Amino acid sequence: MNISYNWLKQFLKLDWDSKRTAELLTDLGLEVEGIKAYESVKGGLKGVVVGHVLSCEKHPNADRLKLTTVDIGLENPVQIVCGAPNVAKGQKVPVATIGTTLYTKEGEAWTIKKGKIRGEESHGMICAEDELGLGDSHEGIMVMSDSLEVGTPCSEVFELENDEVFEIGLTPNRADAMSHYGVARDLKAGLKQKEVELELITPSTSHFHITDRSLKFDVSVENKQLAPRYCGVTISNLIVQSSPNWLKNRLQSIGLSPINNIVDATNYVLHEMGQPLHAFDADRIFGKKVIVKTMPKGTRFMTLDGVERELHEEDLMICDAEKPMCIAGVFGGINTGVTENTNSIFLESAYFDPISIRKTAKRHGLNTDASFRFERGIDINNVEFSLKRAALLIKEIAGGDISSDIVDLYPKKKNDFEVFLRFNKIFKLIGQEIPRDTIKSILASLEIKVKNVTETGLGLIVPSFRVDVQREADVIEEILRVYGYNNIDFKDKLNASIAPISKFEDYKLQDKIGDFLAARGFYEIMTNSLTSPTYIDLIDDYKKEQSVVMLNPLSTDLSVMRQTMLLNGLETISYNINRKNQNLRFFEFGKTYHSYSDKRVENKHLSLLITGNRNNTGWVSPEKQTDFFFFKSVVENVLRRLGISKVNSNPLESDVFTEGLTLVSKKKKIVDFGVVNKSLTKKFDVKQEVLYADFYWDNVIDLVPKSEVKFKPIPKYPEVKRDFALLLDNAVRFKEIHDMAFQTERSLLKSVNLFDVYTGDKLPEGKKSYAVSFTLQDYKSTLTDKQIDKIMSKLQQKYEKELGAELR
Repeated sequence: MNISYNWLKQFLKLDWDSKRTAELLTDLGLEVEGIKAYESVKGGLKGVVVGHVLSCEKHPNADRLKLTTVDIGLENPVQIVCGAPNVAKGQKVPVATIGTTLYTKEGEAWTIKKGKIRGEESHGMICAEDELGLGDSHEGIMVMSDSLEVGTPCSEVFELENDEVFEIGLTPNRADAMSHYGVARDLKAGLKQKEVELELITPSTSHFHITDRSLKFDVSVENKQLAPRYCGVTISNLIVQSSPNWLKNRLQSIGLSPINNIVDATNYVLHEMGQPLHAFDADRIFGKKVIVKTMPKGTRFMTLDGVERELHEEDLMICDAEKPMCIAGVFGGINTGVTENTNSIFLESAYFDPISIRKTAKRHGLNTDASFRFERGIDINNVEFSLKRAALLIKEIAGGDISSDIVDLYPKKKNDFEVFLRFNKIFKLIGQEIPRDTIKSILASLEIKVKNVTETGLGLIVPSFRVDVQREADVIEEILRVYGYNNIDFKDKLNASIAPISKFEDYKLQDKIGDFLAARGFYEIMTNSLTSPTYIDLIDDYKKEQSVVMLNPLSTDLSVMRQTMLLNGLETISYNINRKNQNLRFFEFGKTYHSYSDKRVENKHLSLLITGNRNNTGWVSPEKQTDFFFFKSVVENVLRRLGISKVNSNPLESDVFTEGLTLVSKKKKIVDFGVVNKSLTKKFDVKQEVLYADFYWDNVIDLVPKSEVKFKPIPKYPEVKRDFALLLDNAVRFKEIHDMAFQTERSLLKSVNLFDVYTGDKLPEGKKSYAVSFTLQDYKSTLTDKQIDKIMSKLQQKYEKELGAELR
């Protein structure tokens, strides 16, 4: 939010420099993120002076140029070549001297230099108003008043405004500070704490009076919950034209573009008092009726930006007798706006329900200065005052007569909120005693009234403009920010208790696996839980009716909560591949969200994604693509790192994967992983193979063994390796060979490894060859050949009997 320092000084006659004021505003919680200079004319007309044209003759070498001699207050007049048709002897004109920097409309700088034009020297430039930034005309040079003294800087002649603008990072709760008056009110409280007493100057509306009652409107509010207060007044016989310079400067300093004097006046009061207003062309209001109501769903309405919108049945509208005119509190309509032909207006000032305005603005993708304030809550007691303020301002700059009584529909008065503040609670939250007189002084400066005083605390009445102060803690926060956080002492000693935490806590296991994966080249990603509703159509496994839909989405692309983490991961892969990062390994801890008929569920997941090469290509390390079996080893190592070893694998049937496995332990699904279907990766413009694993983290945590790590001595006796070349049916999996081996020999068999697979035309049809190694070891003695042969014979018989295997 931009706050003009000159504008602020209209309410507080403060002589501090902007930096010092910014520091105090930041201490008060209105953080100043920057201070920028504003000039109504860029460059401030530095180097531009009043000149007197002493002579004006035709240029000897050009028909359209003139050779002038101009007195600019120096010892000798200067010669200037000028192409303006209206330059003449005796005129007082603005002259940009040599070295002066002027600016184009686009803000580009250019410098006046001594030069020759068609053979004649020129020592400056006689300027038109657009060249100085004082207007748009370029028909000729500016001719100034004869009474001006030669050599006078033009910055002293014209009404230039130099200002400093605070860029304030306003927190959402501070609705009271969404105006210059609100910031000044807060600043006054901070200054008082620093023993600087200044009067807060409030704009006067005492001379508001009704000229006649010639233009009355019948105003009604059908939905009083959505519009608790609605005010309006008519102004007739006004003239729509350009705003005066002082008003233009005020608006431009905070980044607004002037439109016309009526619209500018409403914008001025909005930023001055924090109250949004809207002016309707009275002649375009059908039936002389203003009705505040909702419209049927699907009603078409064109807003000021020329966009036709479809209304929701909960959108509050300002209507006349036959049509909607304005989306209440959000955006005006194109058919009833003020134009240059307008000569009478209906001026609206209202309080609309914040929740209703927020929903309407989000539904239509609109974010206006008005909706910004209504959404956060304005001061309901400021509605009529701001209407009078705006009406008087419009009379001042556009003329006209106030031609009706003020209509003020406020059926249910809103009472100020009451809070009881305990003195011991202040100490408990702040940790330091603040004198009671100081507390009362701060509350008074914040316009929080003390209703009653007891030994234990204060009964308080919170003003209506502080919509965020509803609890005792809120009042203490107000006291503390004005008292000053920097005035709270800090102790040298810090006391804290250390709670025993199990190493099996969720976050500790996440850290362990995160470190494990990072050490293997994975990068952690964090993607948005909100996603596009169209994504769910990409995967048949998930149903649209099970999506958790946001009531007030930031955008349509972020309107549902994800049911799978895969699609966010594919977005990230696509983003990186498009930036030439093709060898990727990602992991993410996150949640998925599901809506069922009887409940809503969120599940924790760990997702892994791999694509591209498994290693960096070099002369000693040829390119090698990641594949299913490499990825399978990563998944198994994650489980092994957590101590989960006894798992069963089953083929995975899903439209997400072209091939994959599900790992299960103790009847709980642990992880699904495999190669992502190309039809899915193609939707994200990913052409290379992607492997994805989805760990069901809640189940994983339940299965992590809670036993302590056991240590045993390094074996003294050697291990022995023996190999089998087994001819098997294609349907036999290595897992069957692995598990059968350990069922046959439990004590001496230590590992089983598949080191070669052969499927060629030299084998019988439907057969494959596995080369399997077995590692045997006895911790108590050296194995003999007899023991080894006996074990291998048992294994061979088991494979022949159970799997139909043959030794090759």
